[in-house]
Amino acid sequence: MKKLFEYIRIALKGEETSYTTGSINKALFILSVPIVLEMLMEGLFSIIDMLYISRLGSDEALATIGIVESFMFVVMSIAMGIAAAATAMVSRRIGEGDKDNANRAAVQAIFLGIVVSIILGIVGFTFAEDFLRLMGASESLISEGIWYCKILLATNIVLTLLTVINAIFRGAGDAAISMRTLWFANGLNIILDPLFIFGIGPFPELGLTGAAVATSIGRGMGVLYQVYRLTNGKALLHISRKHLALKWEMIKKQISVAIGGAGQHLLTVGSWILMIRIIALFGSTALAGYTISIRVIMFTILPSWGIAMASAALVGQNLGAKQPDRAEASAWLAAKYNCMLLVMVSLVFFIFAKQIIGVFTEDPEVITIGRNALIIIATGYVFYAYEMVIGQSFNGAGDTYTPTILNFIAFWVIQIPLAYGLSISMNMGTNGVFIAIAVSSSILAMMAIYVFKKGRWKTVEI
Repeated sequence: MKKLFEYIRIALKGEETSYTTGSINKALFILSVPIVLEMLMEGLFSIIDMLYISRLGSDEALATIGIVESFMFVVMSIAMGIAAAATAMVSRRIGEGDKDNANRAAVQAIFLGIVVSIILGIVGFTFAEDFLRLMGASESLISEGIWYCKILLATNIVLTLLTVINAIFRGAGDAAISMRTLWFANGLNIILDPLFIFGIGPFPELGLTGAAVATSIGRGMGVLYQVYRLTNGKALLHISRKHLALKWEMIKKQISVAIGGAGQHLLTVGSWILMIRIIALFGSTALAGYTISIRVIMFTILPSWGIAMASAALVGQNLGAKQPDRAEASAWLAAKYNCMLLVMVSLVFFIFAKQIIGVFTEDPEVITIGRNALIIIATGYVFYAYEMVIGQSFNGAGDTYTPTILNFIAFWVIQIPLAYGLSISMNMGTNGVFIAIAVSSSILAMMAIYVFKKGRWKTVEI
């Protein structure tokens, strides 16, 4: 027990330690703890944000979040692609003992993030109303949610940089800083949310729009903290003036890895958008139930993403240190622990799904749809636990194209046709969509395990 508390202290303090020697269990634990706590804070904010907005008493507001989140998932996919490139390249250089080029790789990733997010912000702000209408939003929903959509899309740069820079810290093995960043950003967001939504004190009452304002401010302050930690010389990485020059060869490599990383997430998000489009055929009530359930699901799998991201960093660093067998062992160990975690979560869903959804709404129809979503989708959690870790391990090795191909097969060849066939052609309604999600995720996991065992990812050069 004393050793456990010592490991927790090291993890939370962010003391520099080697992840390429010694116990893999220890390395995984020390790297995972702050990332899991970081993800839990992200999930906590998501749930609290939903609770505040649900108090507006409008299914339209909840449905708006579901639609706008589909756009933000596109932004997040691109940010995650750049983040995957950053983690892979930074972790590889750290494993090689080349901190100077790790710093340079970080600068190139930040540059890519800024350029891409500015372009996305202009497009998003300009065509926000068209995007909402394309997704089947009613005129009343568009009227209520247009500025929520515009603000989040226009300020996507703070989300992108928050994602990319935290990936840089994790790739360097400095996960405690990324944890503190998200605690700070989302903690501020949670404080600002009710002030701007309900107009408490001197703050204007902005309703749903206020949630977007609070989110943008919180994330923006988080980015400022990240920049401070990157430049103050006290973190594992220290970006100084000599690292600021653009290195086109390095950028080209990062773009290549980022395209694959973004591609796999865009394929996933694209299928999610179509799932939402199919759900929207059943009305705002169905969309509200699905939105609540997805928020809950995202909250429960965020700790799993923490374990998966830790695996990506370990794989990258150990490949850099010329230890591919240790890299593979790290991935399988992380997958086993992730499976244990998600099995426990799925049991909670099977028993308490109705009560969980009931926290966010009193509408019995919304509760029924949300309950069914939690129970059905959770049946695939055992498989999904392995896919999350293995997919991120591919990314940590710099092999972002393999998960992209697998995602295309699972989500576009299997999930979308199956969801439409079950829900529409076979008249299963929203349950058909939920079954399709569980089935396709399970098939994806089995394909990922098969390909990972072949070991080609060990030979990728970045």
